[in-house]
Amino acid sequence: MVPLATLSLSLPSLRMKALEAGPAHGPLVLLLHGFPELSESWREVLPVLGAAGFRAVAPDLRGYGGTDRPRYGYDLDTLAADIYQLARHLQPGRPVHVVGHDWGGAIAYHLAAKHPEVVDHLAVINCPHPAVLAQRMWKPSQLARISYMFFFQLPWVPERKLSENGGAAVPRLIRRALVNKDRVPEERLRPYADNFAKPGAARAALAYYRKAIRGAMTPWGMRRLRQGYSRIRAPFLLIWAEEDIALERELTYDLEPWFEHAPQVRYLPGVGHFAPLEAPEQVAGLLREFLGGEAPVAEAR
Repeated sequence: MVPLATLSLSLPSLRMKALEAGPAHGPLVLLLHGFPELSESWREVLPVLGAAGFRAVAPDLRGYGGTDRPRYGYDLDTLAADIYQLARHLQPGRPVHVVGHDWGGAIAYHLAAKHPEVVDHLAVINCPHPAVLAQRMWKPSQLARISYMFFFQLPWVPERKLSENGGAAVPRLIRRALVNKDRVPEERLRPYADNFAKPGAARAALAYYRKAIRGAMTPWGMRRLRQGYSRIRAPFLLIWAEEDIALERELTYDLEPWFEHAPQVRYLPGVGHFAPLEAPEQVAGLLREFLGGEAPVAEAR
């Protein structure tokens, strides 16, 4: 098993903590977690990529875990700039592979569209392309699935729900979205609860949703969503766990207009939204196949 290391990084925008596996001079893969997670979600994926010759790095995103928790800066431009700085810091002068799940996927799309020079390959797990989501989120069945996003716009109440009792609601939220709950033991989710129990952690995580929803409701925001992003030029893989309770399979269709290369879509039947936690072997295998590498997946087990 390839060992994991912890990185402490000082970027121009903030101080960041990350988990790392693999050779220091291997091709860099950045793995971005979602809500309400941490870099911990990639703990079983990182060694597989490290064994394949990649330098795999999973940061705690802005506001999460050991990374700084500033009061502002939770818009997609700033969040993508954090990852741009991380990529340039760790692998200056060369593009990197970027993998994102959930909110990490939204950041990855934004980075690839706005800074194409920094993204070599792009892989996203259970996060629709922003333009596709903007077109289809108003379908009643899909809107019902994401009604929690509108609850998150309320002041104070969501923070209290997520942080009270030592963050106990957070593991319950994750477990509700799992199909094979036995795959993720309770103790595996303890770090997520501990994170949300910290002062300001829930506010920071909710700021992602508040900034996104309120920005989309401005005339400029709606115009940008209608027009869509620039076409992404990096080769693209979408990994989609089919039992996602928040996002419909329809959000994986008709992606071609948003990418210069034909997008690849791979489905994971019987897997819920938190695929890196519930099905890390399958996720790691698909990523290694997409990114290439030196060693078979079995060598990292």
